Amino acid sequence: MKDWLTILKEEVVKTSKTEVAANLGYNNHTTISLVLAGKYPAKTDKVAANVLDTYARITCPHTDVEITHAECRYFSTSSVPTSSPQAMRHWRACKSCVHKGDSNV
Repeated sequence: MKDWLTILKEEVVKTSKTEVAANLGYNNHTTISLVLAGKYPAKTDKVAANVLDTYARITCPHTDVEITHAECRYFSTSSVPTSSPQAMRHWRACKSCVHKGDSNV
């Protein structure tokens, strides 16, 4: 898997600092600019986690579909689905998934 900074740079090239900042929940592109320039004054742990949550993709072993880390976490931590047999199978698969407990998921 690519590191978070590489992912961030690629997303900025695809779109813009402003769009990436908005997707990550920042009010303006200043944080993104400072991180990319290596001048961010604080730890980048939260920015890194946010980038991975939003842009990094994994292949779900149950569905064989690429999803974001945030989507993976949603499926694995949601309450037991009772209205859909398909959702129940997915939820059960998450309980023994290789990604369960992954610090980035």
